[in-house]
Amino acid sequence: MDIRKIVVQDFRNIELQELEFCPNLNCISGGNGEGKTNLLDAIWYLSMTKSAFASSDKFNFRHGCSSFALSGLYEMPSGPDTRISIQVDSSGKKLRRDDKPYPRLADHIGLVPVVMVSPSDVVMVSESGDERRRFSNALLSQMSAEYLNAVQNYTRLLLQRNRLLKDGCTDAELLDVVEEGMASNAQPVYEMRRAMAEDLSPLVQSFYSRISGGRENVSVSYRSDLDKAPLEKLLRERREKDSILKFTGAGVHRDDFIFEMDGYPIRKCGSQGQQKSFLVALKFAQYSLMKGRYGYAPILLLDDLFDKLDMGRVQNLLAMVAGNDFGQIFLSDSNKVRLSGIVDSLTTERTYYEAKGGAFTRNE
Repeated sequence: MDIRKIVVQDFRNIELQELEFCPNLNCISGGNGEGKTNLLDAIWYLSMTKSAFASSDKFNFRHGCSSFALSGLYEMPSGPDTRISIQVDSSGKKLRRDDKPYPRLADHIGLVPVVMVSPSDVVMVSESGDERRRFSNALLSQMSAEYLNAVQNYTRLLLQRNRLLKDGCTDAELLDVVEEGMASNAQPVYEMRRAMAEDLSPLVQSFYSRISGGRENVSVSYRSDLDKAPLEKLLRERREKDSILKFTGAGVHRDDFIFEMDGYPIRKCGSQGQQKSFLVALKFAQYSLMKGRYGYAPILLLDDLFDKLDMGRVQNLLAMVAGNDFGQIFLSDSNKVRLSGIVDSLTTERTYYEAKGGAFTRNE
């Protein structure tokens, strides 16, 4: 699975760029704010139909513009090349595959698997469970249409129940119907998240050891209200309390994933370098799971990979990604000399782009 060409128009600070990539390692250098991350986000957007960073598309429009367009030409694992295009404006999104519109955006998720490692991943350690659930959703939605459908249905019904609670609804039969629907959709979400955590934990430890030299033991575990009882039972037991509080206080929307180092929360005991190494290991574990599910390598986006890592860990990381286990990789760094010095020692199959003001110049 390779993206061979991308056209980006009016996305963030990129006015109009058409770029070609190699199937192995693509390196983007440039100062802060020049557009490196924006290019990687455009690649992510074509896979996930949304930004990896902005919560609203209005923040993706180039200054002074009210729309943007992205188009990518992909070499598929089997079959002919495929063109994916998306146009976004204030009225919504128009997504096409080979000029044929999708009935639903969700039908596209999983066609072009992608994994991103970014400095913003630190929020998965430092912030609330929302960020860790976002990670699980991005992973599982690409691997399972059933999961994506269940989590979307659950979210819709959760909003409906919260609305009824805020309106002071006393119709027990109506609440029963909504809660039954929530429970039936929550169960597969719960089961797949639990299985994901069990599969991830040994992989994270393996990758972390390779990055850090095996200095610490790390783990991933899963915590859910559904560990205690089926959701339908929990919601009925909480109905009176939820009616007073005006929101739903139990369910998979409160799930969390526990990240630990040597038995302690990594948020409290891990240094910045250890936390970054853990998060990179977590994303590489995601990559490994997805590769096993698809039978081929996802596209890997590594944004400012060297940030907060010593050179020993950087060398270990790049030796890993230059191996046969990885497919097409995009790697950004602010230091062009450092980037080329390391990459040139690993492979000759690479391209270099330098970003400046949203424009990208190819260097040999």
